Amino acid sequence: MQRYSAFAVAREALGYHQGWERAWGAPEPRAEYDVIVIGAGGHGLATAYYLAKNHGITNVAVLEKGWLGGGNTGRNTTIIRSNYLQEPSAAIYELSRGLYEDLSQKLNFNVMFSPRGVLMLCQTEHELRALRRTAHANRLAGIETEMVDTGRVKKLCPIIETAGPRFPVLGGLWQPRGGTARHDAVAWGYARAASDLGVHVIQRCEVTGIDVAGGRVTGVRTSKGPIRARKVAMVVAGHSGVLAEMAGFRLPVESVALQALVSEPIKPCMDIVVMANTVHGYMSQSDKGEMVIGGGADGFNNYTQRGSFQHIEETVRALKETFPMISRLKMLRQWGGIVDMTGDRSPIISKTPVEGIFINCGWGTGGFKAIPGSGWATAAMIANGGDRVADPFSLDRFREGRMIDESVAAAVAH
Repeated sequence: MQRYSAFAVAREALGYHQGWERAWGAPEPRAEYDVIVIGAGGHGLATAYYLAKNHGITNVAVLEKGWLGGGNTGRNTTIIRSNYLQEPSAAIYELSRGLYEDLSQKLNFNVMFSPRGVLMLCQTEHELRALRRTAHANRLAGIETEMVDTGRVKKLCPIIETAGPRFPVLGGLWQPRGGTARHDAVAWGYARAASDLGVHVIQRCEVTGIDVAGGRVTGVRTSKGPIRARKVAMVVAGHSGVLAEMAGFRLPVESVALQALVSEPIKPCMDIVVMANTVHGYMSQSDKGEMVIGGGADGFNNYTQRGSFQHIEETVRALKETFPMISRLKMLRQWGGIVDMTGDRSPIISKTPVEGIFINCGWGTGGFKAIPGSGWATAAMIANGGDRVADPFSLDRFREGRMIDESVAAAVAH
C-alpha cells in the first residue's frame, strides 16, 4: 500500500497527482472464503480489518449491496463518547473511544478525529440526578468525565441560553476527550487498510440468500453468484432482521428511521458537541461551518432513508429555546438512516442459533462512536469463539433477562 504523507503529496504534485494508487482493490469474489462479512459500513470494515490485523485471518470478503459506507456510516452525526452508565456499555465504548485517538496513525488515513469534548445538558432535576450517578459510575470505570455547573456550561458553549423558561440548564456531564470524526474517512480508512492486508472488499454484491446445512452455515448466495464460507458475520444495521430471516432465525430488533439535518455554513461559534436529551436534540459545528443537528427516530417501523418535516420541526423548535441563534439559520439538507433498535437499547454481538453465523447489530442511534471497539470485539469473537468485551452483549441475555438497559439509564440511546 502506498503510504500517505506530506512528502508523498509533494512528490505526486510534481507529476500532477497522476501516480496515486487505488485506495482499495476492486476484486471479483473467490469461490470460497474463511469468513464473509456482510455489510461494508464502518462496523463491517472494522471487523474485517481486525480479523486480519489482530488474528491473521486474511481470507476474508466484505460484501456490500451498494457502495462502501453508503448506509448509516455516511448518514450519522459523528458523535464519539463513552460516558455510559452500565459497565458493559462503558467498556466497549471506552475501548472504541481509545482506539479513535490514534486511528489515523494506525490506518495511515486521516479520519479527522477531533476530541473537542461532549457536553450532556441537565435540563430537569431528574436528569441532574441521573447524570450525577453516571459521573460516579464513569469514575469507577476509569472514564474521564465530570459534572459541571451552569456557569461552566456557559463558558464551554457561550451560545447556550441557560435560563430558558421551559428548559433551563441546571448543569451538565462533560467528557473532555469525547468529540467527532469524519464518518466517510473512517470507512475509507478501514477499507484501505483491510484491502492492504488481503481482505476483499466487494461492492455492488447483494446477498440474496444464506445457505445452511445440518444447522451450520455453508455459504451465501449473491447477485454475483454463490460463495462458500465457513463463517459468516452479519453486520448490516437496520437490515439485520432481513438477513436473519434468510438464515432461519429471528432477532429482537426493530428498524426505524433516525433523522438529522445541517444548516447553512456560518462562522465558528461552537467548538464542542452538545446533547440536550430532555428536548431530544444534539448539535455540533462541522469543519465547513454547518451546524450538524440530530433529532429523534420515527415512531413506527420503516426502512426509509428520507427526512420528514415533522421531525425536523419538532427538533428545531425544541433546540432553538436552548440555542436561540439557530432560529435565524436556513436548513441546507436533511436525511435519514435506518437504525436497528433492541428492547434495552444496547447492541447485540453474538453467536446465533446457526453454527458459524455471527451477528453484530442493535446499535440503535449510536453506532458510529462504537465502530473501532465493535470491530475489535466482533473479530475476536469470530476468531476465538468469544470475547471479554463482546460476551455481555450476546443474544442469550434476552432469554435470561439480564438487560443492559441504557435507555432507562441515560434517557437517550445516542
